[in-house]
Amino acid sequence: MNLAIIGAQWGDEGKGKIVDLLAPHFDVVTRYQGGHNAGHTVIIRRGGVDQKFVLHLIPSGITHPGKTCVIGNGVVVDPQALLNEVDSLRAQGIEVNHRNLLISNRAHLILPYHVALDRAIEAGRGGAAVGTTMRGIGPAYEDKMARRGLRAGDLTDPATLTEKLSHNAKQANRLIAMLGGDLINEKQLIEDGHRWSQLVAPHICDTTYFLNNAARGGKSLLLEGAQATMLDIDHGTYPFVTSSNSSIGGAITGTGLPPSQINCAIGVIKAYTTRVGGGPFPTELNDAMGEHIRARGGEYGASTGRPRRTGWFDAVVARYAVMVNGLDALALTKLDVLDDLDEIKICVAYRIGGRETDQIPYDANQMSEAEPVYETMPGWKEKTVGVSRFEDLPEKARNYIARLAELSSAPFAFISTGAERNETIIETEVLSGCGIRLAV
Repeated sequence: MNLAIIGAQWGDEGKGKIVDLLAPHFDVVTRYQGGHNAGHTVIIRRGGVDQKFVLHLIPSGITHPGKTCVIGNGVVVDPQALLNEVDSLRAQGIEVNHRNLLISNRAHLILPYHVALDRAIEAGRGGAAVGTTMRGIGPAYEDKMARRGLRAGDLTDPATLTEKLSHNAKQANRLIAMLGGDLINEKQLIEDGHRWSQLVAPHICDTTYFLNNAARGGKSLLLEGAQATMLDIDHGTYPFVTSSNSSIGGAITGTGLPPSQINCAIGVIKAYTTRVGGGPFPTELNDAMGEHIRARGGEYGASTGRPRRTGWFDAVVARYAVMVNGLDALALTKLDVLDDLDEIKICVAYRIGGRETDQIPYDANQMSEAEPVYETMPGWKEKTVGVSRFEDLPEKARNYIARLAELSSAPFAFISTGAERNETIIETEVLSGCGIRLAV
């Protein structure tokens, strides 16, 4: 059984926790797109103390001994960011070596000139800035598509590495100068490149063969997405999107696995909605309620620390994500954030230009004009933190969840009621219907 986990909103839905819950039941955990602009937060109780792990590149399964973690070919890898993350995990007592962390030789590299370009391009956009994390993700994917990128496999060939880095640095500096950005030091880049070669090369291999051989050999694969459906370069709120396919298609192209090897897809979705950066957000709450949800939910970016924009649950987005990804089920997170509200709103449709629609408009400007059509449900005004059985939830909370499932056109396999692993309701019947059987 091979399972893909996909964000069903604009990211930050809590995919890290769901992957962490599922990882013990799978042999291999693979990240398939994005870069270190994504941040998955995992909280684990060890020795009676909560430990917080913020993972940017390495799959969330790394905290589980005996699992193989793979960074697939669809990921763009900043070598220094990767090494910093490895050091951080080791400092927290997590073993990371060339056996439990594999990096695709086809994964493209993010280099310092990509970061410089990212900053210069965003600065030049002024008020029309996309709101990137300034980590070089977009320029690295641009180089990939322009067929001039360096790949992780290049770090295994020191003989040609200097020439490739030098050529690309000169080309990039010309463009950076035109944009008024800060030029990069070519000599320092080459020195860093050879240092990265020594430290990262032991992890690099052809993960396409590894993953396919593992699947055909009966190993179970858990595929971990970054960002989310509404940030997908093709299917999101373009141009306010990420630079990769963060929907189900990315799981295929970003690993080299055929579609027939992905048996199930589960979307992760919050009990409300958030997004980071610019772009349309129909249910956004720019008021005291929005700030209340942000404070209760700790809605600050794991990668950047930026405050997230908050809003009510958007069922139009949920249905779209279920459709585009063919989601078999959903995982609902942060239900407990809504515990103290008198009433809760759900967006069931949009009104654009005086007409009501239940579809996501293609154009970001139309999406910006969308007025949410709300349905209101009573709040439960009871504590749900730590509840692990659906029947133990307040009746009004159960009603809210049932309505979200109905509007989203998918059942909930998980309902998270807190940050820790055990603060989760697991619906085994829903999982069984997806072909997943967990030893719980």
